[in-house]
Amino acid sequence: MAVLAEIRKRSWLLIGLIAFALLAFLLTPDQFDQIFSKNPNILGKVNGETITREEYSDQLYVLQQQAQQQGQPGTGLEEQAWQMMVQSKLIKQQFEKMGLQMTDDFFYSQLQFDPMFAQNQQNFDEKGNFRLQEIKKQVADLQNSGDLQAYNQWMKTRKAIEYRMMARQLFANITTGITTGKKEAEELMKQRDQLADIDFVKIDYGTFLQKNPIKVTTADLANYIKQYPLTYKADPSVNLGVVYFPSMPSKADEDATMKEITNLLSGQSDASGVAENFQNTTNDSMFVMLNSELPFDSRYLSENQLPPAIREWVKTASTGQINGPYREQDVLVLTKLLDKKPSDSVLSKHILIAYEGSERSTATRKKEEAKKIADSLYAVIKGNPAAFAEGLKLSDEPNAVERNGSVGWVTPSSPFDPAYMKFLLNNPKGATNVVESAFGYHIINIEDKKSGTMGYKLAHIVKGLTASDATETEVDKNARRFIQQVQGKTFNDFANLAKKSNYNFSNAKSVKRFDGQIQGLGTPKDSEIISWAYDKKRKKGDTEFFVVEGSGDRVVVIMNGKQEKGLADPESVREQIEPIVKNQLAAKKIIEKIKSGNATGLAQVAKLFGTTQQSGQVNLLNPQVAGAMEPKVAGAAFGVAKGKTSNPVEGATGVYVLVKKSETVNKQPGDIKQMTESISGQNASMFGQAFLKSLQDNADIKDYRIEVWDKGFQ
Repeated sequence: MAVLAEIRKRSWLLIGLIAFALLAFLLTPDQFDQIFSKNPNILGKVNGETITREEYSDQLYVLQQQAQQQGQPGTGLEEQAWQMMVQSKLIKQQFEKMGLQMTDDFFYSQLQFDPMFAQNQQNFDEKGNFRLQEIKKQVADLQNSGDLQAYNQWMKTRKAIEYRMMARQLFANITTGITTGKKEAEELMKQRDQLADIDFVKIDYGTFLQKNPIKVTTADLANYIKQYPLTYKADPSVNLGVVYFPSMPSKADEDATMKEITNLLSGQSDASGVAENFQNTTNDSMFVMLNSELPFDSRYLSENQLPPAIREWVKTASTGQINGPYREQDVLVLTKLLDKKPSDSVLSKHILIAYEGSERSTATRKKEEAKKIADSLYAVIKGNPAAFAEGLKLSDEPNAVERNGSVGWVTPSSPFDPAYMKFLLNNPKGATNVVESAFGYHIINIEDKKSGTMGYKLAHIVKGLTASDATETEVDKNARRFIQQVQGKTFNDFANLAKKSNYNFSNAKSVKRFDGQIQGLGTPKDSEIISWAYDKKRKKGDTEFFVVEGSGDRVVVIMNGKQEKGLADPESVREQIEPIVKNQLAAKKIIEKIKSGNATGLAQVAKLFGTTQQSGQVNLLNPQVAGAMEPKVAGAAFGVAKGKTSNPVEGATGVYVLVKKSETVNKQPGDIKQMTESISGQNASMFGQAFLKSLQDNADIKDYRIEVWDKGFQ
């Protein structure tokens, strides 16, 4: 009855509960989440401005494309993409506060200064003028082509370029106002020229700690972190113990692969009684295609492009000679020399007549029609070479007229169409003819040729060294036995058993949700392991077993704890700060010993610690003492009266006690103007990163990624 009475008093509460229950009944879980939790398409906010999932994905895509172009892995870039989005938002906000706008006119006026365009010489004509109108036309053609994917890719790239432009404009405007006052320059010149001659005693931390070991506790680390909250602020992270079981080929596996590749040297008789092998084959490219794990490469390669193991061999080898099997990283290789000749550089120009279905073509003409046009045009040019320029107007290659149809200088190793390249290599300077390639019909003219270094054409039979099924089964068995042994055990038990068994153990102490890779591991399974670790149900001591598809590797992981947002967990940064804290504790003990021992002079201090007195000269602007940078010691040298003994100074490498003997002035070359310009230049060069860090430290940044990421697009 009492409960009913309370409900009657709070009828509004009852109505609210009923409404809530009805709403939960009527809505799907996704709709319910959208109303009562964060929007899964908004990953965060920077000073109230949202970062959407789409623009974050675009930034990540751009980074992955750049990595791919540079031959770098495209994984593990998620956190970098996030940081770039945050910084881009901050830059954009400051850019707009200055009254600037990213208009089309501004974008194209600055395009030639962006590294993506500035570093590509094809974007400039012979006089160094930026081909702006051509680039605008290419963008317009792309927009009108109907190729939505290609146009969207350009728009993503443009967004990244815009942020770079805003940053450059912002920093240029602000650094213009960075100046150095006359008084500041005069003071720095004084510090540069003043010298103090000192006698000193140094009690080195390393030497002291050898005799007086100090254990740094977690509390010691925590006290240090509290002194520098901005330096040691931490984002959410997890601490993982990882044991990696690589599926490496055994000796038996390697012997089997060696036997397989060696058999290709002798060959086996087929049904017709012919024994074809790598030595006697009449079709090297087909033999490679049928027997090698890598395709045949028809290019001529320079010595520097060859595997190191055969660079000397090819110089004296004769055509048809075979080297190997030899090991190159994780593969066994047989190499056959097919040909060698000077690697000429060829300059050519061409007119392209494309047809429907040819590569990268938007032409609608049939192949027969394209061939007829090309042959007719060639006949005219053959009788009158000057007609080539007029024929360029018919070329289907963009900007053919402006570029005079030139493809620039190429060598046999250039990534070119094989048919086009074959014509260049097998014909002399001045030759012109019609050549069909995957792109259509070309009227090619060889403008010039230059002899180069020796080029080698090789055929390689490559066999990878991989673990057999039996080896992979053994790896799986070891990994499963290990996880059974550690389930329910502590992290220390996990680590100790792994080390005792000589397994590949690592402790990733600060894995963030979007790192993409785990330090010390680096497998395609890393992202899945991180996702497992950030599951809301995950708790300390949980273990899991992962199989790396394709390689057969196994990974066993234990959760060793979570770091919430705030100050860094002391143990997670122990390796980073323990030496600093240990030196501070040592300094405290050294100073206490000096005071308790009533050591008032240098001789007494030296005797107390079994060390010697030294002499030196110190300068405030370059504060080197006994080979170490010691700014506090330099400060004390100029702060203490002549002939007086200083208080103990807690330096970077030890505790110092000193006596100043004299001060002198060693006038260096350079006047006030030069010093002012030098300081201003240094300040300007350091300004960008410092300014960006200041913006980020003082910004209101909300990161919802961990909460919403797995909900995906709604």
